[in-house]
Amino acid sequence: MRIENILGIKYPLFQGAMAWISHSSLVSSVSNAGGLGILGGGSLTKEACKEEIHKIKSLTDKPFALNIMLMSPHSDDLAQLAIEEDIKIVVTGAGNPSKYMKKWKEHGIIVIPVVASVALAKRMERLGADAIIAEGTEAGGHVGELTTMTLVPQVVDAVSIPVIAAGGIADKRGVNAAFALGAQGVQLGTRFLVAKECTISQQYKDEIIAAKDTDSTVTGRITGHPVRVLKNRMTRQIKEIENAPGMSTEEKIAKIEELTMGSFRKAVVDGDTRYSSLMSGQVAGLVKKEETAEEIIKSLFE
Repeated sequence: MRIENILGIKYPLFQGAMAWISHSSLVSSVSNAGGLGILGGGSLTKEACKEEIHKIKSLTDKPFALNIMLMSPHSDDLAQLAIEEDIKIVVTGAGNPSKYMKKWKEHGIIVIPVVASVALAKRMERLGADAIIAEGTEAGGHVGELTTMTLVPQVVDAVSIPVIAAGGIADKRGVNAAFALGAQGVQLGTRFLVAKECTISQQYKDEIIAAKDTDSTVTGRITGHPVRVLKNRMTRQIKEIENAPGMSTEEKIAKIEELTMGSFRKAVVDGDTRYSSLMSGQVAGLVKKEETAEEIIKSLFE
């Protein structure tokens, strides 16, 4: 069965779940326009997440999903909240959702994990996942090593459930390429950063629109949690720490964690573009203007 029919959406389009960003305004707009809006639960407590769910339900009667970042200290609470709030679709990332799967399945929840390798995709299918989001290293935020071009067809060949391609997709050409690789749908994050309904700071949006093809970099590989962001003064400082002679790995990690504490909020809320994490995919160079979510989605499929 096609992913649109499984989820009850018009277009095979997922809006990437971005902590601090993918909240009610953006999520409801994407869902109303025929895609799957995804609430980013990564930075939310149970109460804050519940509030956002209620806002979304007041703004749309279309399907939407809750994303649970499994590294979050609130993941247990959000996993239970999905059941309490009768959430129909859960997207998981940054970990293994195995301890929640049985309960979710008992309540008829559709589960769609994000994966960065074939091995993890196969494991998720065995656990009972209904579809897979295969995300390449071109994506913004936390990334794996494989590119979308190499990862997606290998995951498609390895599993029998629908595969959604993510990472490096911003326009109709990317959508068509994903379908050619065997994907049934696409997930976009960076393009939706400049949606008019996205509530990030205008300074952050302007940096995305102004970005060139080489303006993103991956930081924090030494920590084991690499993140793709736009280059700025903070990324240069991180690189200096990573390459500093005479410093142990533990010291480097501690310094990086101290430097980056709260840095994403600085970009999203405060509009700081110099000492902040401007999470962005490599496709920022293709993103040229601010549009509504509906205009973005129609440009991809019509």
